[in-house]
Amino acid sequence: MQHAIRVGEGEDARTIAALSRPGAAPIVVWLGGLRSDMRATKAEALDSWASRTGRAFLRFDYSGHGESGGRFEDGTISRWLEDAAAALADRQATRPILVGSSLGGWLALLLARHLRREAPDRAPAGLVLVAPAVDFTERLMWDCFPEAVRAEIIERGVYLRPSLYSEDPYPITRALIEDGRRHLLLESAIEVGCPIHVLQGMCDPDVPWEHALRLVEHLPGEGVQLTLVKDGDHRLSRPEDLDRLVRAVERMAVSSG
Repeated sequence: MQHAIRVGEGEDARTIAALSRPGAAPIVVWLGGLRSDMRATKAEALDSWASRTGRAFLRFDYSGHGESGGRFEDGTISRWLEDAAAALADRQATRPILVGSSLGGWLALLLARHLRREAPDRAPAGLVLVAPAVDFTERLMWDCFPEAVRAEIIERGVYLRPSLYSEDPYPITRALIEDGRRHLLLESAIEVGCPIHVLQGMCDPDVPWEHALRLVEHLPGEGVQLTLVKDGDHRLSRPEDLDRLVRAVERMAVSSG
Protein backbone atom coordinates (compact mmCIF):
# COMPACT_ATOMS: atom_id res chain seq x y z
CA MET A 1 0.00 0.00 0.00
CA GLN A 2 1.35 3.43 -0.93
CA HIS A 3 0.66 6.39 1.29
CA ALA A 4 1.83 9.93 2.02
CA ILE A 5 3.13 11.16 5.37
CA ARG A 6 3.22 14.78 6.46
CA VAL A 7 6.40 15.78 8.25
CA GLY A 8 7.44 19.04 9.89
CA GLU A 9 5.68 22.35 10.37
CA GLY A 10 5.63 25.76 8.74
CA GLU A 11 8.37 26.31 6.20
CA ASP A 12 9.82 22.87 7.02
CA ALA A 13 6.57 21.04 6.21
CA ARG A 14 6.88 18.40 3.48
CA THR A 15 5.27 15.18 2.34
CA ILE A 16 7.19 11.94 2.10
CA ALA A 17 6.09 8.84 0.19
CA ALA A 18 5.99 5.38 1.75
CA LEU A 19 5.10 1.81 0.82
CA SER A 20 3.89 -0.59 3.49
CA ARG A 21 3.03 -4.27 3.52
CA PRO A 22 0.93 -5.75 6.35
CA GLY A 23 2.14 -8.91 8.00
CA ALA A 24 3.64 -10.51 11.06
CA ALA A 25 5.59 -8.58 13.67
CA PRO A 26 8.22 -7.41 14.10
CA ILE A 27 7.88 -5.07 11.17
CA VAL A 28 11.01 -4.68 9.03
CA VAL A 29 11.78 -1.06 8.11
CA TRP A 30 14.09 -0.14 5.23
CA LEU A 31 16.21 3.03 5.45
CA GLY A 32 17.93 3.67 2.12
CA GLY A 33 21.14 5.39 1.15
CA LEU A 34 21.99 8.87 -0.04
CA ARG A 35 20.26 9.66 -3.35
CA SER A 36 18.71 6.17 -3.40
CA ASP A 37 14.99 5.44 -3.19
CA MET A 38 12.51 2.96 -1.75
CA ARG A 39 12.23 1.01 -5.02
CA ALA A 40 15.96 0.27 -5.28
CA THR A 41 17.31 -3.27 -5.60
CA LYS A 42 17.86 -4.15 -1.94
CA ALA A 43 14.50 -2.71 -0.90
CA GLU A 44 12.74 -4.69 -3.63
CA ALA A 45 14.52 -7.89 -2.55
CA LEU A 46 13.35 -7.41 1.02
CA ASP A 47 9.82 -6.64 -0.11
CA SER A 48 9.75 -9.88 -2.12
CA TRP A 49 10.95 -11.78 0.94
CA ALA A 50 8.30 -10.09 3.12
CA SER A 51 5.62 -11.04 0.61
CA ARG A 52 6.72 -14.69 0.57
CA THR A 53 6.98 -15.00 4.34
CA GLY A 54 4.08 -12.82 5.46
CA ARG A 55 6.32 -10.32 7.23
CA ALA A 56 5.25 -6.71 7.76
CA PHE A 57 7.51 -4.37 5.79
CA LEU A 58 7.84 -0.59 5.50
CA ARG A 59 9.97 1.48 3.13
CA PHE A 60 9.90 5.19 2.38
CA ASP A 61 11.74 7.97 0.59
CA TYR A 62 13.46 10.71 2.55
CA SER A 63 12.49 14.23 1.56
CA GLY A 64 14.28 15.22 -1.63
CA HIS A 65 14.55 11.56 -2.65
CA GLY A 66 12.52 9.35 -4.97
CA GLU A 67 8.79 10.03 -4.81
CA SER A 68 8.88 12.33 -1.78
CA GLY A 69 8.56 16.08 -1.88
CA GLY A 70 11.25 18.63 -1.21
CA ARG A 71 14.67 19.36 -2.68
CA PHE A 72 17.69 17.19 -2.06
CA GLU A 73 19.75 20.35 -1.48
CA ASP A 74 17.61 21.14 1.57
CA GLY A 75 18.37 17.79 3.16
CA THR A 76 20.31 17.37 6.39
CA ILE A 77 20.84 14.48 8.79
CA SER A 78 18.32 16.09 11.19
CA ARG A 79 15.74 16.44 8.44
CA TRP A 80 16.11 12.86 7.18
CA LEU A 81 16.08 11.52 10.74
CA GLU A 82 12.80 13.36 11.29
CA ASP A 83 11.45 11.74 8.11
CA ALA A 84 12.40 8.28 9.40
CA ALA A 85 10.82 8.88 12.80
CA ALA A 86 7.62 10.11 11.15
CA ALA A 87 7.44 7.01 8.94
CA LEU A 88 7.70 4.73 11.97
CA ALA A 89 5.12 6.75 13.91
CA ASP A 90 2.72 6.69 10.96
CA ARG A 91 2.73 2.88 10.95
CA GLN A 92 2.80 2.73 14.76
CA ALA A 93 5.84 0.50 14.39
CA THR A 94 6.59 -1.14 17.74
CA ARG A 95 9.97 -2.82 18.27
CA PRO A 96 10.84 -2.84 14.55
CA ILE A 97 13.84 -4.37 12.79
CA LEU A 98 15.66 -1.43 11.20
CA VAL A 99 17.62 -2.21 8.03
CA GLY A 100 19.83 0.68 7.01
CA SER A 101 22.08 1.02 3.97
CA SER A 102 24.91 3.58 3.86
CA LEU A 103 23.28 6.85 5.03
CA GLY A 104 20.43 4.67 6.29
CA GLY A 105 22.86 2.83 8.55
CA TRP A 106 23.77 6.06 10.33
CA LEU A 107 20.12 7.08 10.57
CA ALA A 108 19.14 3.65 11.93
CA LEU A 109 21.65 3.98 14.77
CA LEU A 110 20.51 7.54 15.53
CA LEU A 111 16.86 6.51 15.46
CA ALA A 112 17.49 3.49 17.67
CA ARG A 113 19.32 5.61 20.24
CA HIS A 114 16.57 8.24 20.20
CA LEU A 115 13.76 5.71 20.63
CA ARG A 116 15.60 3.88 23.39
CA ARG A 117 15.79 7.12 25.35
CA GLU A 118 12.43 8.68 24.52
CA ALA A 119 10.07 5.76 23.76
CA PRO A 120 11.51 2.46 25.05
CA ASP A 121 8.39 0.53 24.07
CA ARG A 122 9.07 1.45 20.42
CA ALA A 123 12.84 0.89 20.49
CA PRO A 124 14.11 -1.44 17.73
CA ALA A 125 14.38 -5.17 18.35
CA GLY A 126 17.39 -5.40 16.03
CA LEU A 127 19.45 -3.62 13.38
CA VAL A 128 20.93 -4.87 10.12
CA LEU A 129 23.33 -2.33 8.62
CA VAL A 130 24.74 -2.48 5.08
CA ALA A 131 27.95 -0.49 4.55
CA PRO A 132 26.88 1.89 7.32
CA ALA A 133 28.16 5.38 6.53
CA VAL A 134 28.23 6.52 10.14
CA ASP A 135 29.44 10.12 10.57
CA PHE A 136 30.08 10.22 6.80
CA THR A 137 29.65 13.99 6.48
CA GLU A 138 32.67 14.49 8.74
CA ARG A 139 34.82 11.37 8.51
CA LEU A 140 34.24 10.35 4.87
CA MET A 141 33.68 13.80 3.38
CA TRP A 142 35.02 16.80 5.28
CA ASP A 143 38.13 15.08 6.65
CA CYS A 144 38.96 13.79 3.14
CA PHE A 145 38.18 16.90 1.11
CA PRO A 146 41.11 18.96 -0.16
CA GLU A 147 41.35 22.52 1.10
CA ALA A 148 39.91 23.92 -2.15
CA VAL A 149 36.72 21.88 -1.77
CA ARG A 150 36.34 22.90 1.88
CA ALA A 151 36.71 26.54 0.86
CA GLU A 152 34.06 26.12 -1.85
CA ILE A 153 31.60 24.66 0.66
CA ILE A 154 32.24 27.45 3.17
CA GLU A 155 32.20 30.31 0.67
CA ARG A 156 29.60 29.16 -1.88
CA GLY A 157 27.56 26.95 0.42
CA VAL A 158 27.69 23.92 -1.86
CA TYR A 159 30.10 21.59 -3.64
CA LEU A 160 28.94 19.49 -6.60
CA ARG A 161 30.60 16.16 -5.92
CA PRO A 162 30.97 13.72 -8.85
CA SER A 163 29.11 10.44 -8.40
CA LEU A 164 30.11 6.89 -9.29
CA TYR A 165 26.43 5.97 -9.62
CA SER A 166 24.90 8.83 -11.59
CA GLU A 167 25.78 11.32 -14.31
CA ASP A 168 24.52 14.04 -12.00
CA PRO A 169 26.83 15.19 -9.20
CA TYR A 170 25.79 15.20 -5.55
CA PRO A 171 25.29 18.68 -4.09
CA ILE A 172 27.13 18.62 -0.76
CA THR A 173 25.92 21.66 1.15
CA ARG A 174 27.40 23.57 4.02
CA ALA A 175 24.18 22.93 5.94
CA LEU A 176 24.60 19.15 5.50
CA ILE A 177 28.16 19.25 6.81
CA GLU A 178 27.42 21.52 9.74
CA ASP A 179 24.26 19.69 10.75
CA GLY A 180 26.07 16.35 10.55
CA ARG A 181 28.33 17.50 13.39
CA ARG A 182 25.30 17.48 15.68
CA HIS A 183 24.89 13.74 15.18
CA LEU A 184 28.40 12.28 15.28
CA LEU A 185 28.51 8.83 16.90
CA LEU A 186 32.11 7.69 16.61
CA GLU A 187 33.35 9.86 19.45
CA SER A 188 31.96 7.65 22.23
CA ALA A 189 30.28 4.31 22.93
CA ILE A 190 27.10 3.68 20.92
CA GLU A 191 24.36 2.08 23.02
CA VAL A 192 21.29 1.02 21.06
CA GLY A 193 20.02 -1.81 23.27
CA CYS A 194 19.53 -4.47 20.59
CA PRO A 195 21.47 -6.95 18.41
CA ILE A 196 23.28 -5.54 15.37
CA HIS A 197 24.51 -7.29 12.22
CA VAL A 198 26.81 -5.28 9.93
CA LEU A 199 27.38 -6.32 6.29
CA GLN A 200 30.38 -4.65 4.67
CA GLY A 201 32.13 -5.05 1.32
CA MET A 202 35.91 -4.93 1.37
CA CYS A 203 36.05 -3.36 -2.12
CA ASP A 204 33.76 -0.50 -1.13
CA PRO A 205 35.13 2.80 -2.55
CA ASP A 206 32.69 4.93 -0.53
CA VAL A 207 32.69 3.38 2.95
CA PRO A 208 36.02 1.62 3.56
CA TRP A 209 35.79 -1.65 5.46
CA GLU A 210 38.08 -0.14 8.10
CA HIS A 211 35.26 2.33 8.81
CA ALA A 212 32.97 -0.59 9.65
CA LEU A 213 35.60 -1.94 12.04
CA ARG A 214 35.76 1.43 13.75
CA LEU A 215 31.99 1.36 14.16
CA VAL A 216 32.09 -2.13 15.68
CA GLU A 217 34.71 -0.92 18.17
CA HIS A 218 32.16 1.60 19.46
CA LEU A 219 29.29 -0.90 19.74
CA PRO A 220 28.54 -3.09 22.78
CA GLY A 221 30.61 -6.22 23.29
CA GLU A 222 27.64 -8.58 22.95
CA GLY A 223 25.06 -9.04 20.22
CA VAL A 224 27.21 -7.53 17.45
CA GLN A 225 28.08 -9.43 14.28
CA LEU A 226 30.22 -8.20 11.39
CA THR A 227 30.24 -9.92 7.99
CA LEU A 228 33.02 -8.80 5.63
CA VAL A 229 32.47 -9.60 1.96
CA LYS A 230 35.94 -9.70 0.44
CA ASP A 231 34.88 -8.92 -3.14
CA GLY A 232 31.85 -6.84 -2.17
CA ASP A 233 31.36 -3.24 -3.34
CA HIS A 234 29.35 -0.44 -1.74
CA ARG A 235 25.99 -1.43 -3.09
CA LEU A 236 26.15 -5.14 -2.19
CA SER A 237 23.35 -5.77 -4.70
CA ARG A 238 24.58 -8.86 -6.52
CA PRO A 239 22.34 -11.95 -6.18
CA GLU A 240 24.64 -13.47 -3.56
CA ASP A 241 24.72 -10.17 -1.66
CA LEU A 242 20.94 -9.93 -1.68
CA ASP A 243 20.67 -13.50 -0.40
CA ARG A 244 23.08 -12.63 2.40
CA LEU A 245 21.05 -9.56 3.32
CA VAL A 246 17.74 -11.41 3.33
CA ARG A 247 19.16 -14.21 5.50
CA ALA A 248 20.53 -11.70 7.99
CA VAL A 249 17.19 -9.84 8.22
CA GLU A 250 15.23 -13.09 8.48
CA ARG A 251 17.40 -14.38 11.31
CA MET A 252 17.04 -11.09 13.15
CA ALA A 253 13.26 -11.03 12.68
CA VAL A 254 12.76 -14.65 13.72
CA SER A 255 14.92 -14.32 16.83
CA SER A 256 13.11 -11.12 17.81
CA GLY A 257 9.58 -12.29 17.09
